[in-house]
Amino acid sequence: MPASDPAFRIFTIFLRLGLTSFGGPVAHLGYYRRELVERRRWLGDAAYADIVALSQFLPGPASSQTGFAIAYLRGGLPGAIAAFVGFTLPSALLMVAIAYGSPLFATVVGAALIHALKLVAVAVVAQAISGMSRNLCPDAARAGIAFASFALVLLVPAPLIQPAAIALSGLAGWLLRGKADPAPGSSEPPAPGKRFPATLALCLFAILLFGLPWLAGTNENGVLRLLDIFYRAGSLVFGGGHVVLPLLETATVAPGYMDESLFLAGYGAAQALPGPLFAFSAYLGTLLPFAPHPLIGGGLALIAIFLPGFLLIYGALPFWHGLRASPHAGAIMKGANAGVVGLLTAAFYTPIWTSSIVSAPDFVLASGAFLLLTVFRQGSGRVVLIMAVIGIALGLANAMPA
Repeated sequence: MPASDPAFRIFTIFLRLGLTSFGGPVAHLGYYRRELVERRRWLGDAAYADIVALSQFLPGPASSQTGFAIAYLRGGLPGAIAAFVGFTLPSALLMVAIAYGSPLFATVVGAALIHALKLVAVAVVAQAISGMSRNLCPDAARAGIAFASFALVLLVPAPLIQPAAIALSGLAGWLLRGKADPAPGSSEPPAPGKRFPATLALCLFAILLFGLPWLAGTNENGVLRLLDIFYRAGSLVFGGGHVVLPLLETATVAPGYMDESLFLAGYGAAQALPGPLFAFSAYLGTLLPFAPHPLIGGGLALIAIFLPGFLLIYGALPFWHGLRASPHAGAIMKGANAGVVGLLTAAFYTPIWTSSIVSAPDFVLASGAFLLLTVFRQGSGRVVLIMAVIGIALGLANAMPA
Protein backbone atom coordinates (compact mmCIF):
# COMPACT_ATOMS: atom_id res chain seq x y z
CA MET A 1 0.00 0.00 0.00
CA PRO A 2 1.73 3.23 -1.12
CA ALA A 3 2.27 5.99 1.41
CA SER A 4 0.20 8.38 -0.71
CA ASP A 5 -2.85 6.10 -0.58
CA PRO A 6 -5.69 7.65 1.50
CA ALA A 7 -6.30 4.37 3.31
CA PHE A 8 -2.62 4.16 4.28
CA ARG A 9 -2.66 7.70 5.66
CA ILE A 10 -5.80 6.89 7.63
CA PHE A 11 -4.12 3.73 8.92
CA THR A 12 -1.08 5.63 10.21
CA ILE A 13 -3.25 8.26 11.93
CA PHE A 14 -5.39 5.66 13.70
CA LEU A 15 -2.35 3.51 14.52
CA ARG A 16 -0.91 6.46 16.44
CA LEU A 17 -4.27 6.89 18.18
CA GLY A 18 -4.33 3.17 18.98
CA LEU A 19 -0.90 3.44 20.61
CA THR A 20 -1.68 6.53 22.69
CA SER A 21 -5.44 6.55 23.45
CA PHE A 22 -5.60 5.47 27.08
CA GLY A 23 -8.58 5.92 29.37
CA GLY A 24 -11.54 4.13 27.79
CA PRO A 25 -14.27 5.10 25.29
CA VAL A 26 -15.05 8.59 26.61
CA ALA A 27 -11.37 9.50 26.53
CA HIS A 28 -11.07 8.04 23.02
CA LEU A 29 -13.74 10.44 21.79
CA GLY A 30 -11.67 13.29 23.17
CA TYR A 31 -8.57 12.04 21.35
CA TYR A 32 -10.59 11.75 18.12
CA ARG A 33 -11.93 15.27 18.40
CA ARG A 34 -8.50 16.77 19.01
CA GLU A 35 -6.89 14.86 16.13
CA LEU A 36 -9.65 14.77 13.50
CA VAL A 37 -11.74 17.90 14.21
CA GLU A 38 -9.32 20.41 15.69
CA ARG A 39 -6.02 19.40 14.08
CA ARG A 40 -6.93 17.90 10.71
CA ARG A 41 -10.35 19.53 10.24
CA TRP A 42 -11.82 16.48 8.54
CA LEU A 43 -15.25 17.55 9.83
CA GLY A 44 -16.83 20.20 12.03
CA ASP A 45 -18.04 19.94 15.60
CA ALA A 46 -21.71 19.60 14.59
CA ALA A 47 -21.04 16.69 12.23
CA TYR A 48 -18.74 15.08 14.80
CA ALA A 49 -21.44 15.37 17.48
CA ASP A 50 -23.97 13.74 15.16
CA ILE A 51 -21.67 10.78 14.46
CA VAL A 52 -20.97 10.36 18.18
CA ALA A 53 -24.72 10.46 18.86
CA LEU A 54 -25.36 7.77 16.26
CA SER A 55 -22.58 5.57 17.69
CA GLN A 56 -24.01 5.90 21.19
CA PHE A 57 -27.53 5.20 19.92
CA LEU A 58 -26.50 1.85 18.38
CA PRO A 59 -25.17 -1.28 20.06
CA GLY A 60 -21.43 -1.78 19.76
CA PRO A 61 -18.18 -0.06 20.79
CA ALA A 62 -19.08 3.63 20.47
CA SER A 63 -15.54 4.99 20.13
CA SER A 64 -14.53 2.44 17.49
CA GLN A 65 -17.80 3.01 15.62
CA THR A 66 -17.15 6.77 15.64
CA GLY A 67 -13.67 6.26 14.18
CA PHE A 68 -15.03 3.81 11.61
CA ALA A 69 -17.72 6.28 10.46
CA ILE A 70 -15.33 9.24 10.20
CA ALA A 71 -12.77 7.18 8.27
CA TYR A 72 -15.53 5.88 5.99
CA LEU A 73 -16.57 9.44 5.14
CA ARG A 74 -12.94 10.32 4.52
CA GLY A 75 -11.67 7.28 2.63
CA GLY A 76 -14.60 5.00 1.86
CA LEU A 77 -14.76 1.40 3.03
CA PRO A 78 -10.97 0.84 2.60
CA GLY A 79 -10.35 3.85 4.84
CA ALA A 80 -12.82 2.59 7.45
CA ILE A 81 -11.15 -0.84 7.54
CA ALA A 82 -7.71 0.81 7.77
CA ALA A 83 -8.91 2.88 10.73
CA PHE A 84 -10.21 -0.22 12.53
CA VAL A 85 -6.95 -2.13 11.98
CA GLY A 86 -4.76 0.79 13.04
CA PHE A 87 -6.73 1.63 16.18
CA THR A 88 -7.25 -1.97 17.32
CA LEU A 89 -4.04 -3.76 16.35
CA PRO A 90 -1.74 -2.57 19.21
CA SER A 91 -4.06 -3.56 22.06
CA ALA A 92 -5.12 -6.80 20.32
CA LEU A 93 -1.52 -7.94 19.90
CA LEU A 94 -0.78 -7.13 23.53
CA MET A 95 -3.84 -9.07 24.71
CA VAL A 96 -2.81 -12.10 22.66
CA ALA A 97 0.68 -11.88 24.18
CA ILE A 98 -0.86 -11.78 27.67
CA ALA A 99 -2.95 -14.85 26.81
CA TYR A 100 0.17 -16.73 25.69
CA GLY A 101 1.82 -15.75 28.98
CA SER A 102 -1.10 -17.08 31.03
CA PRO A 103 0.81 -20.27 32.13
CA LEU A 104 2.97 -17.96 34.24
CA PHE A 105 -0.17 -17.28 36.27
CA ALA A 106 0.17 -20.78 37.75
CA THR A 107 3.12 -19.67 39.90
CA VAL A 108 2.70 -18.19 43.37
CA VAL A 109 3.62 -14.73 42.08
CA GLY A 110 1.34 -15.19 39.07
CA ALA A 111 -1.58 -16.15 41.30
CA ALA A 112 -1.03 -13.01 43.37
CA LEU A 113 -0.88 -10.93 40.19
CA ILE A 114 -4.16 -12.45 38.97
CA HIS A 115 -5.81 -11.60 42.26
CA ALA A 116 -4.53 -8.02 42.09
CA LEU A 117 -5.92 -7.65 38.56
CA LYS A 118 -9.26 -8.99 39.73
CA LEU A 119 -9.32 -6.27 42.38
CA VAL A 120 -8.66 -3.73 39.63
CA ALA A 121 -11.71 -5.10 37.82
CA VAL A 122 -13.79 -4.48 40.97
CA ALA A 123 -12.70 -0.83 41.06
CA VAL A 124 -13.04 -0.22 37.31
CA VAL A 125 -16.55 -1.69 37.05
CA ALA A 126 -17.64 0.19 40.20
CA GLN A 127 -16.42 3.41 38.56
CA ALA A 128 -18.26 2.54 35.34
CA ILE A 129 -21.51 1.88 37.22
CA SER A 130 -21.16 5.15 39.12
CA GLY A 131 -20.68 7.22 35.98
CA MET A 132 -23.25 5.39 33.86
CA SER A 133 -25.94 5.57 36.56
CA ARG A 134 -25.57 9.36 36.77
CA ASN A 135 -25.81 9.77 32.99
CA LEU A 136 -28.27 7.02 32.08
CA CYS A 137 -30.54 6.86 35.17
CA PRO A 138 -31.13 10.54 36.07
CA ASP A 139 -34.80 10.11 37.03
CA ALA A 140 -36.98 7.75 39.04
CA ALA A 141 -38.39 5.93 36.00
CA ARG A 142 -35.01 4.97 34.58
CA ALA A 143 -33.61 4.15 38.03
CA GLY A 144 -36.57 1.76 38.43
CA ILE A 145 -35.83 0.18 35.05
CA ALA A 146 -32.20 -0.30 36.07
CA PHE A 147 -33.20 -1.95 39.34
CA ALA A 148 -35.70 -4.24 37.61
CA SER A 149 -33.02 -5.32 35.11
CA PHE A 150 -30.55 -5.91 37.96
CA ALA A 151 -33.04 -8.03 39.91
CA LEU A 152 -34.16 -10.00 36.86
CA VAL A 153 -30.64 -10.98 35.83
CA LEU A 154 -29.65 -12.00 39.36
CA LEU A 155 -32.82 -13.89 40.29
CA VAL A 156 -33.66 -15.60 36.99
CA PRO A 157 -30.55 -17.55 35.86
CA ALA A 158 -31.85 -18.36 32.37
CA PRO A 159 -29.51 -18.60 29.34
CA LEU A 160 -31.05 -15.65 27.46
CA ILE A 161 -31.94 -13.51 30.44
CA GLN A 162 -29.44 -10.74 29.61
CA PRO A 163 -30.73 -9.90 26.11
CA ALA A 164 -34.27 -10.34 27.44
CA ALA A 165 -33.55 -7.79 30.19
CA ILE A 166 -32.28 -5.28 27.62
CA ALA A 167 -35.35 -5.82 25.41
CA LEU A 168 -37.75 -5.48 28.35
CA SER A 169 -35.95 -2.33 29.50
CA GLY A 170 -36.39 -0.81 26.04
CA LEU A 171 -40.09 -1.70 26.14
CA ALA A 172 -40.42 -0.14 29.59
CA GLY A 173 -38.71 3.01 28.34
CA TRP A 174 -41.24 3.26 25.52
CA LEU A 175 -44.21 2.66 27.85
CA LEU A 176 -42.95 5.29 30.32
CA ARG A 177 -41.77 7.68 27.65
CA GLY A 178 -43.88 10.74 28.46
CA LYS A 179 -42.36 13.55 26.43
CA ALA A 180 -39.42 11.64 25.03
CA ASP A 181 -36.76 13.62 23.28
CA PRO A 182 -35.05 12.58 20.08
CA ALA A 183 -31.40 11.63 20.19
CA PRO A 184 -29.01 14.57 20.58
CA GLY A 185 -27.06 15.98 17.70
CA SER A 186 -27.27 18.51 14.91
CA SER A 187 -30.27 19.01 12.68
CA GLU A 188 -28.48 17.56 9.65
CA PRO A 189 -27.77 13.91 8.82
CA PRO A 190 -24.17 12.94 9.58
CA ALA A 191 -23.51 11.46 6.13
CA PRO A 192 -25.26 11.05 2.81
CA GLY A 193 -24.63 7.34 2.25
CA LYS A 194 -26.33 4.94 -0.17
CA ARG A 195 -29.45 3.27 1.10
CA PHE A 196 -29.23 0.01 -0.87
CA PRO A 197 -25.82 -1.17 0.45
CA ALA A 198 -26.79 0.19 3.86
CA THR A 199 -29.92 -1.97 3.82
CA LEU A 200 -27.84 -4.99 2.81
CA ALA A 201 -25.54 -4.37 5.77
CA LEU A 202 -28.51 -4.23 8.16
CA CYS A 203 -29.92 -7.45 6.67
CA LEU A 204 -26.53 -9.15 7.05
CA PHE A 205 -26.42 -8.03 10.69
CA ALA A 206 -29.79 -9.69 11.36
CA ILE A 207 -28.96 -12.84 9.39
CA LEU A 208 -25.75 -13.38 11.37
CA LEU A 209 -27.39 -12.56 14.70
CA PHE A 210 -30.07 -15.21 14.25
CA GLY A 211 -28.23 -17.57 11.90
CA LEU A 212 -25.01 -18.11 13.83
CA PRO A 213 -26.72 -19.52 16.96
CA TRP A 214 -28.66 -21.94 14.77
CA LEU A 215 -25.56 -23.06 12.86
CA ALA A 216 -23.50 -23.37 16.05
CA GLY A 217 -26.26 -25.45 17.66
CA THR A 218 -26.59 -27.91 14.77
CA ASN A 219 -22.97 -29.11 14.76
CA GLU A 220 -19.81 -29.21 16.87
CA ASN A 221 -17.77 -26.82 14.72
CA GLY A 222 -15.55 -24.79 17.06
CA VAL A 223 -15.22 -21.86 14.65
CA LEU A 224 -18.99 -21.42 14.43
CA ARG A 225 -19.31 -21.62 18.20
CA LEU A 226 -16.60 -18.98 18.64
CA LEU A 227 -18.14 -16.67 16.04
CA ASP A 228 -21.56 -17.03 17.65
CA ILE A 229 -20.27 -16.14 21.15
CA PHE A 230 -18.46 -12.98 20.13
CA TYR A 231 -20.84 -11.78 17.42
CA ARG A 232 -23.78 -12.05 19.82
CA ALA A 233 -21.86 -10.18 22.53
CA GLY A 234 -20.97 -7.39 20.11
CA SER A 235 -24.60 -7.14 19.01
CA LEU A 236 -25.98 -6.58 22.51
CA VAL A 237 -23.57 -4.07 24.04
CA PHE A 238 -25.46 -0.89 24.85
CA GLY A 239 -24.21 1.88 27.08
CA GLY A 240 -20.44 1.35 27.10
CA GLY A 241 -17.69 -1.17 26.58
CA HIS A 242 -17.83 -2.45 30.16
CA VAL A 243 -21.25 -3.98 29.47
CA VAL A 244 -19.51 -6.61 27.33
CA LEU A 245 -18.11 -8.12 30.55
CA PRO A 246 -21.29 -9.91 31.76
CA LEU A 247 -22.17 -11.02 28.23
CA LEU A 248 -18.77 -12.63 27.66
CA GLU A 249 -18.61 -14.07 31.17
CA THR A 250 -21.93 -15.81 30.63
CA ALA A 251 -20.77 -17.22 27.29
CA THR A 252 -17.28 -18.35 28.28
CA VAL A 253 -16.98 -18.89 32.04
CA ALA A 254 -20.47 -20.15 32.91
CA PRO A 255 -20.33 -23.11 30.45
CA GLY A 256 -16.86 -24.06 31.75
CA TYR A 257 -14.84 -23.03 28.70
CA MET A 258 -12.55 -20.80 30.79
CA ASP A 259 -11.48 -20.38 34.39
CA GLU A 260 -13.09 -17.38 36.07
CA SER A 261 -9.77 -16.16 37.49
CA LEU A 262 -8.16 -16.09 34.04
CA PHE A 263 -11.17 -14.27 32.65
CA LEU A 264 -11.11 -11.50 35.26
CA ALA A 265 -7.31 -11.23 35.17
CA GLY A 266 -7.44 -10.60 31.43
CA TYR A 267 -10.19 -8.04 31.88
CA GLY A 268 -8.14 -6.28 34.53
CA ALA A 269 -5.07 -6.27 32.30
CA ALA A 270 -7.10 -4.79 29.43
CA GLN A 271 -7.67 -1.67 31.52
CA ALA A 272 -3.97 -0.81 31.29
CA LEU A 273 -3.81 -0.81 27.51
CA PRO A 274 -4.55 1.91 24.96
CA GLY A 275 -7.19 1.38 22.31
CA PRO A 276 -10.60 -0.32 22.53
CA LEU A 277 -11.67 -2.44 25.50
CA PHE A 278 -13.16 -4.88 22.98
CA ALA A 279 -9.58 -6.05 22.30
CA PHE A 280 -10.21 -8.20 25.40
CA SER A 281 -11.95 -10.55 22.94
CA ALA A 282 -8.57 -11.41 21.37
CA TYR A 283 -7.37 -12.62 24.79
CA LEU A 284 -10.46 -14.79 25.26
CA GLY A 285 -10.40 -16.20 21.73
CA THR A 286 -6.75 -17.19 22.17
CA LEU A 287 -7.56 -19.17 25.32
CA LEU A 288 -10.85 -20.85 24.33
CA PRO A 289 -10.26 -24.62 24.01
CA PHE A 290 -12.37 -25.15 20.88
CA ALA A 291 -10.53 -22.58 18.72
CA PRO A 292 -8.69 -24.30 15.83
CA HIS A 293 -5.47 -22.48 16.83
CA PRO A 294 -4.87 -19.85 19.52
CA LEU A 295 -3.94 -17.14 17.01
CA ILE A 296 -6.87 -18.00 14.74
CA GLY A 297 -9.20 -18.00 17.74
CA GLY A 298 -7.95 -14.59 18.87
CA GLY A 299 -8.32 -13.11 15.38
CA LEU A 300 -11.79 -14.52 14.77
CA ALA A 301 -13.04 -13.40 18.19
CA LEU A 302 -11.74 -9.89 17.54
CA ILE A 303 -13.42 -9.62 14.12
CA ALA A 304 -16.66 -11.20 15.33
CA ILE A 305 -17.16 -8.85 18.28
CA PHE A 306 -16.53 -5.70 16.21
CA LEU A 307 -18.43 -6.77 13.08
CA PRO A 308 -22.03 -6.17 14.29
CA GLY A 309 -21.25 -2.64 15.45
CA PHE A 310 -19.63 -1.81 12.12
CA LEU A 311 -22.49 -3.31 10.09
CA LEU A 312 -24.94 -1.23 12.14
CA ILE A 313 -23.06 2.07 11.84
CA TYR A 314 -22.57 1.56 8.09
CA GLY A 315 -26.22 0.58 7.64
CA ALA A 316 -27.66 3.35 9.81
CA LEU A 317 -25.75 6.35 8.41
CA PRO A 318 -28.17 7.10 5.55
CA PHE A 319 -31.24 6.67 7.81
CA TRP A 320 -30.00 8.49 10.91
CA HIS A 321 -31.67 11.82 10.24
CA GLY A 322 -35.16 10.31 10.24
CA LEU A 323 -34.46 7.91 13.09
CA ARG A 324 -33.06 10.54 15.45
CA ALA A 325 -36.21 12.66 14.99
CA SER A 326 -38.43 9.89 16.39
CA PRO A 327 -39.30 10.33 20.09
CA HIS A 328 -40.29 6.65 20.23
CA ALA A 329 -36.80 5.49 19.19
CA GLY A 330 -35.27 7.85 21.73
CA ALA A 331 -37.49 6.52 24.51
CA ILE A 332 -36.67 2.88 23.69
CA MET A 333 -32.96 3.62 23.77
CA LYS A 334 -33.21 5.50 27.06
CA GLY A 335 -34.92 2.47 28.60
CA ALA A 336 -32.37 0.05 27.11
CA ASN A 337 -29.48 2.16 28.38
CA ALA A 338 -30.97 2.19 31.88
CA GLY A 339 -31.36 -1.58 31.64
CA VAL A 340 -27.68 -2.10 30.91
CA VAL A 341 -26.81 -0.22 34.11
CA GLY A 342 -28.74 -2.91 35.97
CA LEU A 343 -27.06 -5.60 33.87
CA LEU A 344 -23.60 -4.30 34.74
CA THR A 345 -24.55 -3.96 38.42
CA ALA A 346 -25.59 -7.61 38.49
CA ALA A 347 -22.24 -8.59 36.95
CA PHE A 348 -20.49 -6.44 39.54
CA TYR A 349 -22.04 -8.56 42.29
CA THR A 350 -21.36 -11.87 40.58
CA PRO A 351 -18.83 -12.87 39.39
CA ILE A 352 -16.69 -9.80 40.06
CA TRP A 353 -17.35 -9.09 43.75
CA THR A 354 -18.06 -12.65 44.90
CA SER A 355 -14.89 -14.08 43.31
CA SER A 356 -12.53 -11.19 44.11
CA ILE A 357 -13.37 -9.80 47.57
CA VAL A 358 -12.65 -12.72 49.89
CA SER A 359 -10.99 -10.90 52.80
CA ALA A 360 -10.74 -7.52 54.53
CA PRO A 361 -7.40 -6.70 52.82
CA ASP A 362 -9.06 -7.36 49.46
CA PHE A 363 -11.77 -4.84 50.27
CA VAL A 364 -9.18 -2.28 51.39
CA LEU A 365 -7.10 -2.68 48.20
CA ALA A 366 -10.14 -2.53 45.91
CA SER A 367 -11.41 0.55 47.74
CA GLY A 368 -8.01 2.19 47.36
CA ALA A 369 -8.01 1.47 43.62
CA PHE A 370 -11.52 2.95 43.36
CA LEU A 371 -10.38 6.12 45.16
CA LEU A 372 -7.38 6.43 42.84
CA LEU A 373 -9.71 6.25 39.85
CA THR A 374 -12.49 8.51 41.06
CA VAL A 375 -11.10 10.95 43.64
CA PHE A 376 -7.46 11.27 42.61
CA ARG A 377 -8.34 11.00 38.89
CA GLN A 378 -5.55 8.55 38.11
CA GLY A 379 -5.70 6.76 34.76
CA SER A 380 -6.72 3.12 34.72
CA GLY A 381 -3.33 2.14 33.28
CA ARG A 382 -1.51 3.67 36.24
CA VAL A 383 -3.89 2.02 38.71
CA VAL A 384 -3.35 -1.36 37.05
CA LEU A 385 0.42 -0.86 37.31
CA ILE A 386 0.20 0.04 41.01
CA MET A 387 -1.99 -2.96 41.79
CA ALA A 388 0.24 -5.27 39.74
CA VAL A 389 3.29 -4.17 41.75
CA ILE A 390 1.39 -4.78 44.99
CA GLY A 391 0.27 -8.20 43.74
CA ILE A 392 3.80 -9.24 42.77
CA ALA A 393 5.17 -7.97 46.11
CA LEU A 394 2.58 -10.01 48.00
CA GLY A 395 3.35 -13.06 45.88
CA LEU A 396 7.07 -12.79 46.60
CA ALA A 397 6.39 -12.28 50.29
CA ASN A 398 4.20 -15.38 50.42
CA ALA A 399 6.79 -17.40 48.50
CA MET A 400 9.57 -16.64 50.99
CA PRO A 401 10.24 -19.37 53.55
CA ALA A 402 9.02 -18.62 57.04
